[in-house]
Amino acid sequence: MTMPLIVHVIYRLGMGGLENGLINLIHHLPEEKYRHAIICLTEATEFKQRLRRAVPIYELHKREGHDFGLYLRVWRLFRELKPDIVHTRNLAALECQLPAWLAGVPVRIHSEHGWDVFDPDGTNRKYLWFRRFFCPLIHQYVALSRQLEDYLIEQVKVPAAKVVRICNGVDTDLFHPPAGDREPIPGCPFTDQELILIGTVGRMHGVKDQPTLARAFIALLKKWPELKAKVRLILVGDGPLRAECQGLLAQAGLLELAWLPGERDDIPQVLRGLDIFVLPSQAEGISNTILEAMATGLPVIATKVGGNWELVHEGVNGTLVPSKAPDTLAKALTEYVQNSNLRHAHGQAARQRAKIHFSLASMGMAYEETYDQLLLKRSRCAASSV
Repeated sequence: MTMPLIVHVIYRLGMGGLENGLINLIHHLPEEKYRHAIICLTEATEFKQRLRRAVPIYELHKREGHDFGLYLRVWRLFRELKPDIVHTRNLAALECQLPAWLAGVPVRIHSEHGWDVFDPDGTNRKYLWFRRFFCPLIHQYVALSRQLEDYLIEQVKVPAAKVVRICNGVDTDLFHPPAGDREPIPGCPFTDQELILIGTVGRMHGVKDQPTLARAFIALLKKWPELKAKVRLILVGDGPLRAECQGLLAQAGLLELAWLPGERDDIPQVLRGLDIFVLPSQAEGISNTILEAMATGLPVIATKVGGNWELVHEGVNGTLVPSKAPDTLAKALTEYVQNSNLRHAHGQAARQRAKIHFSLASMGMAYEETYDQLLLKRSRCAASSV
């Protein structure tokens, strides 16, 4: 008997939490039980090399704006592959549910991972009605946070029975604390163990809002100028906000106290080279990057958005601050910079929480159960109709 084929549809396979979560999921589903394929509406970058399994990847090179020919290409691909399950992720891939329905795909699933850059709080009425339009075509929704689960049920009006919440998991073997002192980051100029390194990792665009962290760093050193000899800032990632951060730091005369290396593929080692992790984003689902920082044993400062509060317990493994509030963020940074015991205690608690509540094994089992139940239900429906 042929193993069921799951076709995962995403906008682009590049560095990001959604994409990393997809690869983790494929690696933690039984290899002898499912086949997988990935459809990228645009392209797949070198990030695809993280796949440790032979998974076919189809790049459709969607044109900017409306590309109506894309739907025909997707429909033809579904007809050719004959998937048992199509699993789309986020708003950018949602419309592929229509060609999946037209192609007769028996099980259709959609995941909401977080908000779109043009709709950081989910209130855009156009996108809301767009989601409602596709609701009848979808058999199961997966929400990565309680906020997204509530949004689907209360705002999009998805029946509660069609929504399951499955949080991301993190590889606590790959992401682990350094054996002793902070590990050096290859290429980083800040090697002195007496320094305190504040950092973040992620795509530098839109709602990720790294400029707020840059402004908080500037505010920190403006209030405590003596910390210029002790504190450094590391912003890892690439995108349009990178130049903005460089400009802010240069204008404040602090660019030499910061390191912005661009995109990196050695994130576990980068995290083991930090003392404090910050996620300044304006919107999130369940952040893979926060989970990775927690598993590395770092205290986390994150904004009070999306599912961040489900990961960061205030005063236990980190601190929550309002989004777009650099002065408040600077105050939180001050507390960690000036208190090594607090950094250590919150870092240990973060590691423990990641291991107990956010394992990849638990995440894989939840998806496996969801896929199996839907496949069984569809097969029973097909049998009864016959």
